[in-house]
Order: sequence, then C-alpha cells, then structure tokens
Amino acid sequence: MNEIVERLPDYDYLYLGDSARTPYGNRSYDSIYRFTLECVKYLFSKNCRLVILACNTASAKALRSIQQRDLPKIAPQKRVLGVIRPTAEIIGMHSQTGHIGVLGTTGTVQSNSYIMEIEHQFPEMSVYQQACPMWVPLVENREHKSPGADYLIKKYLSQIRQQSASIDTLLLACTHYPLLISKIRQQLDTNISVLSQGPIVAASLQDYLERHPEIEQHCSKEHSRRFLTTDDADIFDHHASTFFGREVTSENVEV
Repeated sequence: MNEIVERLPDYDYLYLGDSARTPYGNRSYDSIYRFTLECVKYLFSKNCRLVILACNTASAKALRSIQQRDLPKIAPQKRVLGVIRPTAEIIGMHSQTGHIGVLGTTGTVQSNSYIMEIEHQFPEMSVYQQACPMWVPLVENREHKSPGADYLIKKYLSQIRQQSASIDTLLLACTHYPLLISKIRQQLDTNISVLSQGPIVAASLQDYLERHPEIEQHCSKEHSRRFLTTDDADIFDHHASTFFGREVTSENVEV
C-alpha cells in the first residue's frame, strides 16, 4: 500500500489487515480461501469497487476461486486482483541467466503459482522456490534487524542457491520480506538482483486503471487513507507503522 499510495496519491484507500488470523502462510487451502473471501466481501460492503489481495499466499490459494466462482455471483461489476501475475509478467526482464529464485511462505511455495505464472510468461526461464517460514515471525516480532536474523536469512539463501548456482534474480514473494532486504543483500553477490513487489504492483495497478476506465471512474479521489484490523488496533498500529513508513491509526472490525 505504501508504494501504491506514493504512485497514485489521489485515490481513497481502505486497508483491511486480517491480523486476528494471520499469518496465512501455513494455513490450509480451505482456511485461506474462506478468510480471504470474507475479507473481500467486507470490503465490497464498504463500497470498494476494486480489491487487491496484497498477500502472496491469498493470491496463490484464493484469488482464482474468488474471481471465477464467487465474483460473478456476489459482485459482477467489481474486481479482485492479486500480486502474483503482475510480478510474473515482468520478472523475466530482470534475469540474464534465465534462472529465477522465489522466496515465499510455505503456502505460496506449495501452490507452485509462481512457477506456473512465470513459465507461462517466460517459458525459457527456470524457476526455483524456497519456503522461508521463519522470516515472517522475525518481522512480526521486530527481530528483522537483530544479529539473530542473519542466521535464518543465510539458511534459506543457502538452500535456494544450492538448487542452482546460476540464479541471478531473487523475488521476495511475501509482503514481510522487504523489511529484510538489506540483510539479504549483504549475504549475496552483487550480481544477484533482489526484487521487492511493492513498486511492481503499484505500476501494474496504474496500468490497470488506465486500461479499465469502467473501474477507475468508480474509484473515489478524496485522498483518504483508512486502516482496519480484525485484531487489537494498538498492536496493529505498532506493526503497520513500520511497513507504511508513517504513523498509522486503525479501527477494529469484525468481518
């Protein structure tokens, strides 16, 4: 959201953090789908015309079902987008060797969504995946800058590089991972690119709105930013301010 607001500041934004049930990364498909659909329906009830699943796990395990099965029934004039396809559409342009590494949650990796999407866009590319289940807890507990984080970062980077020594592009396929990017880069050769999704998704959203005026014209533009959480607002504000780069004040809601 931080990157989207920077790129498209005129629009109104309603952010819903399902803090009571996250992280989704190790949840079952059924749980992730149900939780995501409940959140989408809630945002629709608040007059959101366009919903972005900013979670890679939700995008991997729930987006297609919601788009194909639920949206035509509950809100055919509204749209739900994810973060995987925009990333897959451009990631091949960053690799010279044709070997791409994806670092994600267990749920994202098990879905193989990135392998399928990237190979569809760039069939000549080889995609390798590594689940990093301990990285989200590091960030959630504000340990991402601690010396202890170095061990877990080195562990997963070593595992993915063992899959291919030719990887020259690493994708941080989780919203939490960019907070680790400086430590990640410290442990990699300078010829390896590390990609964060925020700028990619923001650019893709701008392009989408330009191509779909029937959606864009229904998006209000009063520069409002409102934050909602399904858990304790004070705890959410503490964490969200780290990600958003400025003070956040949220409201507790039930979805």
